[in-house]
Amino acid sequence: MDKKWWTLIAVCTGTFMLLLDITVVNVALPDIQSSLHASFSDLQWVIDAYSLTLAAFLLTAGVIGDLFGRRELFAIGLGIFSVSSLVCGFATSSLMLNLSRGVQGVGGAIMFATSLALIAQAFQGRERGTAFGIYGAVIGGAVAVGPLIGGAITSGIGWRWIFFVNVPVGIVAIVTTLTRIDESKDPTSRRIDWIGFVTFSLSLFLLVFALVRGNTDGWTSPAIVAMLAGAAVLMAVFLVAELRQADPMLDLRLFRTPAMTGVSIATFCIAASIFSMFLYITLYIQDVLGYGPFAAGLRFLPITMLAFVVAPVAGKLTVRLPSRILMGSGLALVAIGCLLMAHTEASSTWTVLLPGFIVAGIGLGLANPVIASASVAVVPPQRSGMASGSSNTFRQVGVATGIAGLGAVFQSQVVHQTVGGLSASPVGRQVLAHGGPALTQAVTGGGVREALGSIPSPVARHALLGAYQTGFTSTFNHLMLISTVIAAVGAAAAFGLVRQRDFVPSHAPGTGAGAPEPGGLAIAAG
Repeated sequence: MDKKWWTLIAVCTGTFMLLLDITVVNVALPDIQSSLHASFSDLQWVIDAYSLTLAAFLLTAGVIGDLFGRRELFAIGLGIFSVSSLVCGFATSSLMLNLSRGVQGVGGAIMFATSLALIAQAFQGRERGTAFGIYGAVIGGAVAVGPLIGGAITSGIGWRWIFFVNVPVGIVAIVTTLTRIDESKDPTSRRIDWIGFVTFSLSLFLLVFALVRGNTDGWTSPAIVAMLAGAAVLMAVFLVAELRQADPMLDLRLFRTPAMTGVSIATFCIAASIFSMFLYITLYIQDVLGYGPFAAGLRFLPITMLAFVVAPVAGKLTVRLPSRILMGSGLALVAIGCLLMAHTEASSTWTVLLPGFIVAGIGLGLANPVIASASVAVVPPQRSGMASGSSNTFRQVGVATGIAGLGAVFQSQVVHQTVGGLSASPVGRQVLAHGGPALTQAVTGGGVREALGSIPSPVARHALLGAYQTGFTSTFNHLMLISTVIAAVGAAAAFGLVRQRDFVPSHAPGTGAGAPEPGGLAIAAG
């Protein structure tokens, strides 16, 4: 078999493991919460600890891959991810789990930063469209089977095994990478931008930490104000440093190309909308509707399977249709899907989500592979490491800030709505009087069903559950409306900024520089 196909196999295996781990974790969160006695903030950090370090290290990892070789760095990333997965499985506290998830993010950053670049280096012309179509199908497949596998593992042998399964998969991928893939690097001399790395990482961490802690500590508290101000200052320093340096971590000149800006906005928006909402959809299906992990995974299949089926078709269409049409249409469908899901009520069944699942699933399948291919098609091949790192950084920043920002709205509104519902009846007011801070913690942390066990009166239990279901669904609808707006912004950016004439022509070995391959990514009508 040609080495380029081994490259695709190894990259897709590693990517499948990474994305499977994310979707698996979503379904397992309620069990993790119960097992480790975690708060809602702890649950946010299970995802955000991973997303933060992933976003923080992506650009630097891309530069290191350009400098020292993407193949070996990809293998190192696989190793870090596999070992940290093992530690996650043995976690005995929320802190241990979240720290291990942070290390997972480092390994994931290394893999993400080099994966698209390895594919772009190995394939040209029509074959590149096919490769990205397969890559998109793997993304869709991981999303498709993740909730189901996560539910089956969590229900059958426990949530810890969702991390243990990464170890053998990682070992196979490492062996394939080191024995079957050619090395790929940027021949030009580069250096690591430590100023950019530190300022960007700290800025992002302070922003997410402030969003997660804002409701608890108070948005006007000195600590929260200081963190938000510090995040803004550090981001300003980062931008100035990147503009002034000869070899920046993120070359801001790339964003002079409208297509690069459009792809980045679209990537951020799809992550900050529907991907961030997966946490709250999971909580709705399991905590409000009362389904177990496996049953919840089954109910995710309409959105995940459609994303899987549509992705390879979209990947092949990238050589025939303008990327802005596919990307913009995909994000528009995600926005419509979120809007369709913003109509839940306390009495609803899970099928209220079905129309939105179907529409958003098609949108995800359309947008994901096009975003992946476009992110490296708008730069010369030797800058593909930075471009893929930038694209995945925007994706992870979108997930981290989306979950934290939506979480701030969730924590504030769900308590207000639930307390308001309880206050409307004498029985509810008694529940409030006896619940105290523990009740607030149960409402914000998704532990209402556990709290019901401590209430002896059936009438009181019914009052609490009814108020919580009403409060949660009302808040859930607000989050979906916010996600609708975010996805719509991404669609507008894709339609308006992703111009095909900005794409770098793809040419096969032996063709003249700048001579596009027939049917290549660069020649679709813009």
